[in-house]
Amino acid sequence: MPASDEAATSATRLPGSVTVQPRGMLLAVRVSDGVVLHTSANTEIVGRCPAEVLGRPLSEVLGPQPAGQVLAPVVAGTDLATVNPVALELPDDRGGGAYEAILHGPRRDPGPTPPLVVVEMEPARPSGVRGAASGYGPLRTALADLELADSLDELYDVALGAVRSLTGFDRASLHLLDAQGNAEVVAEARACGLVPWTGLHFPASELPPETRELHSRVRVHLVDDVEAGGVRVLAHDDGGPVPWPDLGTATLRAAPPAYLERHRSRGARAALGVGLFHGGELWGVIYCHHYGGPRQVPYDVRVAVEVLTGNLSALRAARLGTDRDAETRRQDRVLAHLAADSRDETVPLGTAITRSGWTRRLVRADGAIVSAEGRVTSVGHVPDDAGRRALIAWVAGAGEEVVATDCLGETAPDVAAAAPDVAGAMGIALPEGQVVVWLRDEVQRRVDWGSDPTTSRPVRADDPIRTMLRSSQERWREVVDRHSLPWLPDQVESAVALRGHLLEALYLRGRKEVRATEELQRSLLPQELAQVDGWEIEARYEAAGTGLVGGDWYDALVLPSGHLALVVGDVTGHGLQAAATMGQLRTALRTSLVGSDSAHEAARLLFDVMRWTLPGELATLTVALVDPATGSVENVSLGHPPLLVVSPDGSVRWAPRAGAPPLGLAGDVPPAHRVEVPRGGALVLYSDGLVERRDESVGDGLARLAAAFGTGPRTDVDDVVRATRDERSADDATLMVVRRQA
Repeated sequence: MPASDEAATSATRLPGSVTVQPRGMLLAVRVSDGVVLHTSANTEIVGRCPAEVLGRPLSEVLGPQPAGQVLAPVVAGTDLATVNPVALELPDDRGGGAYEAILHGPRRDPGPTPPLVVVEMEPARPSGVRGAASGYGPLRTALADLELADSLDELYDVALGAVRSLTGFDRASLHLLDAQGNAEVVAEARACGLVPWTGLHFPASELPPETRELHSRVRVHLVDDVEAGGVRVLAHDDGGPVPWPDLGTATLRAAPPAYLERHRSRGARAALGVGLFHGGELWGVIYCHHYGGPRQVPYDVRVAVEVLTGNLSALRAARLGTDRDAETRRQDRVLAHLAADSRDETVPLGTAITRSGWTRRLVRADGAIVSAEGRVTSVGHVPDDAGRRALIAWVAGAGEEVVATDCLGETAPDVAAAAPDVAGAMGIALPEGQVVVWLRDEVQRRVDWGSDPTTSRPVRADDPIRTMLRSSQERWREVVDRHSLPWLPDQVESAVALRGHLLEALYLRGRKEVRATEELQRSLLPQELAQVDGWEIEARYEAAGTGLVGGDWYDALVLPSGHLALVVGDVTGHGLQAAATMGQLRTALRTSLVGSDSAHEAARLLFDVMRWTLPGELATLTVALVDPATGSVENVSLGHPPLLVVSPDGSVRWAPRAGAPPLGLAGDVPPAHRVEVPRGGALVLYSDGLVERRDESVGDGLARLAAAFGTGPRTDVDDVVRATRDERSADDATLMVVRRQA
């Protein structure tokens, strides 16, 4: 096996480190010729030394008849799970005695090495232990009782009682796993006189990855004697490559040392672990302990335990599904009420969805806060204003559609300090910083740990796993405070579903304002552009990709002096307020242009108007006065991107950049500068929404605009918009192209 492959394989297959339990013997046989390539070192079971087993035909090792029984289903291609265990009677010269052989199908890896079949041999029906005949009755009864169980607790009790009855172990306990991997003993069946474990918690460190892998591959894993050392698996050395068998599913597979140490620490001499899976997920483990000495459990009884616990997993999932379905139906009814309430546009959204109490009931919260449409509405147990603001900011700033925690003090300490009575919170984020937050009060609970989750010591010096190992009688008590009940997955899903309804409601409510804004903006933009001999003007306006109407505007008018006035402006913000400000600036600038002789003077008059009548508003602006006869252009720009002059051959040059910040920030109007539009050329005015993109510099956007006019001034304006505009932009965009005839 190449070194890279060895590093990627499980330790159970690494040469020189493979061990198995000594209760039986393991053989790996080459399928093609029946030769034994691997054996556990305890070959005295068959009356041979390892050298007399390795490299020999299986018929020589076990005898012709037992070897034929083992190899016949393998050669025939039979599903080996249907023939296990194979009952063998070894001849006296091969050790004698009755054995059960468990066969594992060959691992067919690509490459030249031949496939192997793994044969595990365990003594058949040890004295005093039930066999298949006596084990079937309890199994059949237990399966029937599981079907009749009325609750999860009864389901667990029936299953554990049956497992203990089948195996004869002193204790069987069910360790239920939480989302963090911690385990709680939720049920047990135990012999009289044993200290109860129900209610004990064990930290996630007690179920490290190698233990999870063990339970995943060997669903019922028996360690009949935790004090017994492992037996090495030896390989035949014939000078050529030796394929290593996959022992991941071997019933004799040795457990990790930390796993054995944990069971020893609880006084167990024998241990049985049963991984409980549903849908591929490990939801719990049944651990059985025997204290008086080693304990053997035949293969057919282990199969019975696997069948029983498989039914337990299926019935538990069905019961949880039934309970979840009932809760889902309740949440659906509440959602329907909230969806209907959110459509009531006669009251603010927060009032609409909180006045009936359905918001809290949706996710079983103690309080709720709704911040929407500029209002904060709350219901139930909520903190003061400072606490509400902190919670709203936390949800709005999380960068996620839904955020949830059952310990606000750990997740967001600053928020918890502002809202000290809130233990758990879940919120959904809506557009423009609007949120809904559900709150839960503290639920203090006492947790008894079977192992101290805060203290650690190594199981062995080279072991990365750390855990405090204690006996079953010792407990470590922790009072868990500052926590709420956890938010369940279906409650999070309901919150997400409500978010969808509220987005739709906000959209419908917002459309009223949008329609009004659209009408206002449409009325303010020029319906017809100025007509000047020798010049041609085209303009385009596109609203933001978000659908919000912004503050872009453009204008073109002939002044009494005969000059052509061109304007592109951009008011910061979106919506009705931005459109209204834009309308005021447009009207004031038109008045200033008609009454002045220069772009600089008109801009100064507008500067004064904005300073005194529109404090707090911001706008960028470029004003260009064109002399139609000469093509000379006087330009004043405040915070606006520079003009572009396109020559007849498609070459371009930029006007100087803005000499002052935007209106509302500038302290004065900068001096005008001049450019000239040649005959056959064009002047290009635009807003930053045409060229800016989040993932690149402004320079990249300007270069893209210049390249769009590569074919010359006659380039179609719609093609220019398509080439330069980011469809996802949250800003609106304006383009005006003024062409001078040749």
